[in-house]
Amino acid sequence: MEKREIGKSGIKIKPFALGTNVFGWTIDEPASFKILDAYVDMGLDFIDTADVYSKWVPGNKGGESETIIGNWLKKSGKRNKVIIATKVGKPMGEGMKGLSKAYINKAVEASLKRLQTDHIDLYQSHDDDKATPLLETMETYTKLIKEGKVKALGASNYGGDRLKEAIMISKENNLAAYQCLQPEYNLYEREQYETELEPVCRENNIGVINYYPLASGFLTGKYRAESDLSKSPRGQGVKKYFNDHGFKILAALDSVAAEYKTTPAAIALAWVIARPGITAPIASATTVQQLREITASVDLHLKSDAIDLLTKASSYS
Repeated sequence: MEKREIGKSGIKIKPFALGTNVFGWTIDEPASFKILDAYVDMGLDFIDTADVYSKWVPGNKGGESETIIGNWLKKSGKRNKVIIATKVGKPMGEGMKGLSKAYINKAVEASLKRLQTDHIDLYQSHDDDKATPLLETMETYTKLIKEGKVKALGASNYGGDRLKEAIMISKENNLAAYQCLQPEYNLYEREQYETELEPVCRENNIGVINYYPLASGFLTGKYRAESDLSKSPRGQGVKKYFNDHGFKILAALDSVAAEYKTTPAAIALAWVIARPGITAPIASATTVQQLREITASVDLHLKSDAIDLLTKASSYS
């Protein structure tokens, strides 16, 4: 199984990222441990979380996912087998958000404590903070790298112009730079990434670790009618894909999945993995069986005719 470098960070990962926003939300700690153990046993190594996961759940305060991962790291002793990525910047409470020096320094210590580790492999800006100068943010991150608390930097939800500006500021001031971008990207949502973000990433050798590669579960094929939306707590987020464009993509996925004797989800992920410039798609699972189905994508090598069929069916132009 090939490894791909995250930008120019020197960190190489298998081309799959385990999303853990479901930890402490739709699955509890014991179920999360089973997912993490199975994931590492499969030979995969990249785990993506954020300090804010899963604050949106009634009774949660944020940090639940990091806490579960930290407990697993302590119990399993597998810290040296995984690359841990987390994020900072989303609102965590009164006065706790953004990318200022003071807040990043406070937030990184909280994440390290919850993760029960002495370093974060990939620390990512979860949102662009236009109220804080980019120079202040990148200087703060650079200091964290020098202190050994962080190994590499990434950005999420940045526009193309702001990403370019951040890269330029790091270069001009001899500071650590963003090595990857975490945008939304899948067979259904292609236009913004391909027109605005992909050129910046390709030009600057920025890795891409995309979220929602399965379009909130729509591309798994399990949501095909209104009656299917109750199958999951996330089901209502899928309704927007119920249109001619969406169903055309599902038909193409069904066709390729039948040819390769696998699931539409594995095919949708394999298409993303095959795209130039993609480092790894982020996908989550709530059962080990579901995990096996989606990680099958890593070993799928789609032929050009299958890739072309999917690309044409999902065309936005």
